[in-house]
Amino acid sequence: MALSSRTAKLREPSVEHIMTALSFARAAFLASVFITFLVENGHAAELRVLAGGAMTAVWAEVKPKFEQVTGHQLDIFFGTTPNLIKEATSGKSFDVGVVPVEVMQDAAARAKFTAGTTSDVARVGLGVAVRAGAPKPDIGTPDAFKAALLKAQSIATLPASAAGAQVMKAFERLGVADAIKGKLQAKAAPAEIVAAVAKGEAELGVFLLNVLTAPGLDVVGPFPADLQQEVVFTGAVAADTKQGDAAKALLGYLKSPEARAIIKAKGMAPG
Repeated sequence: MALSSRTAKLREPSVEHIMTALSFARAAFLASVFITFLVENGHAAELRVLAGGAMTAVWAEVKPKFEQVTGHQLDIFFGTTPNLIKEATSGKSFDVGVVPVEVMQDAAARAKFTAGTTSDVARVGLGVAVRAGAPKPDIGTPDAFKAALLKAQSIATLPASAAGAQVMKAFERLGVADAIKGKLQAKAAPAEIVAAVAKGEAELGVFLLNVLTAPGLDVVGPFPADLQQEVVFTGAVAADTKQGDAAKALLGYLKSPEARAIIKAKGMAPG
């Protein structure tokens, strides 16, 4: 029995659908050809990347996707601002950095990057978290935040970092820096803050919001607007790299819709 014209129309692929399918197929084919060309012609590079430790979760997804698309391989060194300044000026070679802007404020470190290649990649504000299921204190106003800090038995943060420096400044502005000094737990890496709060070793975790959005923690909220400061992560090509094109390709990829979606999904705002 012949199909009705209405049913036939429903089953006919539209020109738009055909063109979309062809576009995806063409893109996949070109990407495959490009990767094959890179590998077979020895153009696939290994890039050493200096990266802010607070972006670990972002890189966990960006790294394999970038490697698959381009054929380049990434070797990532994660660190706090002091660690990154030390690494950049150590004499060890690297190709690209995606670091807190405070790294670039150090003259010696800034000299290790190519002028004019810097571009903001991501930004994120400060916040507070507690152990999952624990009561959440009121931090909605500066006075409420101050009271919560004074009441807390222990507070984990990372003073030796760009974000930690902002946290300590906020404590000073609130007038509680001396009062809470004895109950501050100074951690060496973002993951240590998460672990301390998740295990109940610290009552409050005070750091970047994207770090505090982790299993085992409940985010209380961001700092009050009057105290809020964003940490900005900026990318730049190393001055001495021999892989300039690949380094620029990485920075370009970090601006792509795919990478921006990952950055946003990990609790940060794309640059």
